[in-house]
Amino acid sequence: MGDKDAGIKIISDNRQARYLYEILETYEAGIQLTGTEVKSIREGKANLKDGYALIRNGEAWLINVHISPYQASGQYFNHEPRRTRKLLLHRQEISKLIGQVEQKGLTLVPLKLYFKNGWIKVSIGLAKGKKLHDKRETMKRRQDQREIERAMKRY
Repeated sequence: MGDKDAGIKIISDNRQARYLYEILETYEAGIQLTGTEVKSIREGKANLKDGYALIRNGEAWLINVHISPYQASGQYFNHEPRRTRKLLLHRQEISKLIGQVEQKGLTLVPLKLYFKNGWIKVSIGLAKGKKLHDKRETMKRRQDQREIERAMKRY
């Protein structure tokens, strides 16, 4: 790990997003969270699987990301697991994303949730949906790579 990766600890990784979508660009964003959400994320109880991001009224929102309720707090002080959370991006980044999403019909998908120097960040990918033949091609490429690695291991 180089200096750039210092202080980064991955909490959750959305591996299915790379299979379903072709990632064109990635952005790093902060997330507006409550205290119990932060504590739950520190325990590693976050799931990005069905999540996506939208831009509404000039603000970016993370939708349908599941952060489990924090067990040590009572039921009254806990958070809603799938609530909509605000993403913290620069205004220029948001305006650039608005153009990309509206004109080209692209999607914003969360790729990773991680700690960076003590702050919780999310990596958002500007993505284009893959067709069935593209998914098959990806699977075939992975299988070929595995076979090459097995053959190299034997020799």
